[in-house]
Amino acid sequence: MKSHPFQMDRYDRHILALLQQDGGLSNLQLAERVGLSPSPCSRRVQKLEEAGIIRGRAALLDGKALGLGLTVLIQISMDRHTPERFENFEATVRGFEEVQQCYLITGQSADYLLKVVVPDMDSYQAFLLDKITRIEGVSGVHSSFVMRRVVDTTALPLNYL
Repeated sequence: MKSHPFQMDRYDRHILALLQQDGGLSNLQLAERVGLSPSPCSRRVQKLEEAGIIRGRAALLDGKALGLGLTVLIQISMDRHTPERFENFEATVRGFEEVQQCYLITGQSADYLLKVVVPDMDSYQAFLLDKITRIEGVSGVHSSFVMRRVVDTTALPLNYL
């Protein structure tokens, strides 16, 4: 079941699959791999961007190679469930470079799930004590440390399109 109004064909899906694998492909490389000439391929990419399907392109960096070897999943509980508390928390964590992802969740005793990347345990302790626990309304923190990345992708499943 399609949940977006944009009508995609096999070329669009192929473009999305290739860009998810390598966002640095030039339009010429992309067109050759998809089987289109460069101008129609470029127009398709532009339409996918205008529709908000392609939000941007980024280089994927290796955190370990950069000395950022510790990934932590943090469950955070809030003392009150008010719009103001949530807005303040969300605005604050958006400003923390260490936070890669932040989700408002349900089905757990926590209100938020954060994915945080830091160099080591000392850095994590400083992040936790100097930043997270100082946010007004944070009443509980549960940390889980990633031992191994079994699946680590940014690619969305395109087989539903």
